[in-house]
Amino acid sequence: MFAVIKTGGKQYKVSEGDTLVIEKLSASAGDTVTFDQVLMIGEGAGITIGAPTVAGATVTAEVAADVRGPKLITRKKRQRQTYRRTIGHRQDLMEIKITGISADGEKKKAAPRKKAAPKADAAEAAPEA
Repeated sequence: MFAVIKTGGKQYKVSEGDTLVIEKLSASAGDTVTFDQVLMIGEGAGITIGAPTVAGATVTAEVAADVRGPKLITRKKRQRQTYRRTIGHRQDLMEIKITGISADGEKKKAAPRKKAAPKADAAEAAPEA
């Protein structure tokens, strides 16, 4: 299943398990973030397009880390005026991992992990003759 979400003025096509870098939100590392501006959601041939958003659809993600973008340098200069200015900027970003996509707004519970059965020794498993 995939979804198209809108955050930070940009649109992202995401599916469960994806990791992406978006503009900074008010959350810290380890928090869960819910995106309710889902523009499109679908699986295979069944695609639902919102007008402008799909009603009740949500995408949940876990904040992996806070990062910063590359340094951008801007220079201004006026010819023959001895005017020069240099300005630098680094954008605050965050790395998130998509944990779930829901078409009806309900959170899916994670499937319980099955414990692996202890392996029997080869001597015990071999039939005695």
